[in-house]
Amino acid sequence: MPKFLVQASYTPEGTKGLLEEGASGRRAAVEQVVADLGGEVEALYFAFGEDDFVCILDFPDAVSMAAVSLRVKASGALNTRATPLLTLEETDQAIRRQVAFRAPGT
Repeated sequence: MPKFLVQASYTPEGTKGLLEEGASGRRAAVEQVVADLGGEVEALYFAFGEDDFVCILDFPDAVSMAAVSLRVKASGALNTRATPLLTLEETDQAIRRQVAFRAPGT
């Protein structure tokens, strides 16, 4: 299953909700929405600094991740970034794949 690194920061409204609901409540909400789309939460951490929340999610496909990302962003509670993650084997496959590319000016 494709993996995604999700990094998020709460908006002021989202932070108010977190303070009311608690971290355990938010973890349960994340696990539920991911499971509803056939995915799994591999890791979930709260942080401080630029990101308030970091997790690694497994989804059946990129469309499922995009669906979650769009709904979360539309809520206005979080600003998020999702990064597709590759295994070492997938990276090796990419390295071996032939690509016809010419750099500009060459």
